[in-house]
Amino acid sequence: MALATTSSIWRSTGGDQTRTATAGSMSMHTPFYIANVAVTGNVLASSSLPNSSVILPAGAVVTSVAITSGATGSVDLGFAPLSQVGPGQATVVGTKVPQGFLANATTTNRVSVGIGATGGGAYLGNVANATNLVTVVSTANTGTTGAVTGIISYFVYDAGQQNV
Repeated sequence: MALATTSSIWRSTGGDQTRTATAGSMSMHTPFYIANVAVTGNVLASSSLPNSSVILPAGAVVTSVAITSGATGSVDLGFAPLSQVGPGQATVVGTKVPQGFLANATTTNRVSVGIGATGGGAYLGNVANATNLVTVVSTANTGTTGAVTGIISYFVYDAGQQNV
């Protein structure tokens, strides 16, 4: 089976050929890996890719975070906006929001934190940054150790814009 990738925002009007229905955003999911939750740093996309920070697009709305393989204790998961990103640019990292997505969320295996749930951060269900990419970061918690893997579920808020 072939793989398909795109850099565009996926939209659907549910097959409405008249373009009357409001277009909706598609849900997306990206894996993440934190080598040691006792250390503050960027969150990786994979344990096998040590330089693969998880970077979400401008307008990303994280709806849930699932811990698929946990550590002991709890974790904070947030973000930092990025600007001047691209070839030949000196990327600037903005002010971190350390508990943007998760705030002292348990790292037990098979835990999912959704909007309004215990352990959810202030930006869970809100636009992280409307104009900039954001890199996902974790913040060290006292007494917490070990690696954590999981899945971040999000969509890109674009005010119902249709392309084409």
